[in-house]
Amino acid sequence: MADKMTFEAALSRLEEIVRAMENGSAPLDKSLSLFEEGVGLVKFCTKELDSAEQKVKILQKSADGTLAEADFTKPEQ
Repeated sequence: MADKMTFEAALSRLEEIVRAMENGSAPLDKSLSLFEEGVGLVKFCTKELDSAEQKVKILQKSADGTLAEADFTKPEQ
């Protein structure tokens, strides 16, 4: 995987891999290679999304009615 791969490029390649594997015409060794590449791309995309999430800022209204910038936090599930 290239050092300067973008999220969009990784996601596009991951989509290509999924289509190729769904097709089912690749030999076993090629399918395993594609699967390994896909796992690496999923890890890369997850890392990129986690990093972006940390950068996201939201405006929250404080008790006195003023708006303040705060770090994004995941909603409780």
